Amino acid sequence: MAEDVANMTDDVPDLAAEAPEMRANVHGADGAEGSDADDAAEGFPGGPRDPSVLASFADHVAHAVWIITGDLGLISALVERWHGETNTFHLPVGELTITLDDVSSLLHLPITGALHTFHALSMEEARFLLTELLEVSAEEARAETTLTRGAYVRLGWLQDIYETRCQARRWIVAARAYLLHLVDCTPFANKSATYVHVVHLNAFRDLAKSGGYAWGVVALVHMYDQLDEASRTTT
Repeated sequence: MAEDVANMTDDVPDLAAEAPEMRANVHGADGAEGSDADDAAEGFPGGPRDPSVLASFADHVAHAVWIITGDLGLISALVERWHGETNTFHLPVGELTITLDDVSSLLHLPITGALHTFHALSMEEARFLLTELLEVSAEEARAETTLTRGAYVRLGWLQDIYETRCQARRWIVAARAYLLHLVDCTPFANKSATYVHVVHLNAFRDLAKSGGYAWGVVALVHMYDQLDEASRTTT
């Protein structure tokens, strides 16, 4: 039988040779190639470092689902199955929802503590918060809200405020700017990806109390509202 078995190794393609080169050209601060750590030149961010070992990994489902984030098809599929009346996803396996335990486990946000009430801000109220809590001039606040056309500020502008306050050793003000940037880019992110809502700044008026708020509860409510809005035909 051994003599009748064909040698199959001759037909096996050299996948490593055919695989595209995935390693980036890494240049250090001195301009020399490869002077940075090996982590900066890995083949797949968060995945295999040497693409010649797993040559077909680029076509694997793990690469599409795990490494690449922001899968619009997946998000749309979930939104299409969301029902605002019950705050659940209607799936073949049954009705599923996002719970406070999910928020605590995945986002590590507190789900117990005091609740902070956020209400819609007028442009004048937003300008007052900016001048009072971030210590910008009235002219700067007016120019920024006029540019954003509402109670918003740009991420770049907020970053500049944070850096200048750190340089001036205004640590409380710098902390407020940092925390406003943090919450608006994570649990309260919006589709603009460039604007930050000033309303959340009021929660950092007293930093000693800010950590005691039930941020996970507010994040879940915000997520429910966004899913409900996204599932409407007018959105």
